[in-house]
Amino acid sequence: MKHKKLAISLLTAAVFTVGCDKAETTSQLDKVQAETKQAAQDLKEKDYTFAQKAEFTEKMESQLSEINRDLDQISAKIEKSSDEVKADARPRLLAMREKSAQLNVQLGEVKNATESTWDTVKSSTRKAYDALKEGFQQSRQWVSDKIAP
Repeated sequence: MKHKKLAISLLTAAVFTVGCDKAETTSQLDKVQAETKQAAQDLKEKDYTFAQKAEFTEKMESQLSEINRDLDQISAKIEKSSDEVKADARPRLLAMREKSAQLNVQLGEVKNATESTWDTVKSSTRKAYDALKEGFQQSRQWVSDKIAP
C-alpha cells in the first residue's frame, strides 16, 4: 500500500513539474526552503499550551503537508534525472517518507494528548518535525548539487 501511494505521489509530482525548467524548479525549492525555515521558527518561538492543542496540531499538519508536497516535487525532479542519480536518491527519499510517516504518527499522539502528557508529546512532535525538516533540507541540497541547472 505504501509503495502504491509513493508511486502515485511520484507520478503526480512528475506530471506537475514536466513543464518546469530547472531554473524555475530551483527557484521554487529556494522559496520552499525560506517558507519552511520561517514556519519552523514560528513553531519554536511559540510555546503552545494545552488549550492551544488544536492550533498546534493544525500548524504541524500544515507543515507536514507542505513538506510532503515539496518531497513530491523533489521526487519528480529526480525521476527526470539519470539512472545513477535515481539510484542514489531512492534511499534518501524513502528515508524522508519514513520520517514523514513518523511525524504523522506523532500528530496522532498530539490529538490524543491529555493535559498531563501535553508537554512530553509536544516536545516529541517538535523533535520529529525538526528531524524531518533537517532531512528535507539535506535532500533538497543534495538534489541541487546533483541536478544543477
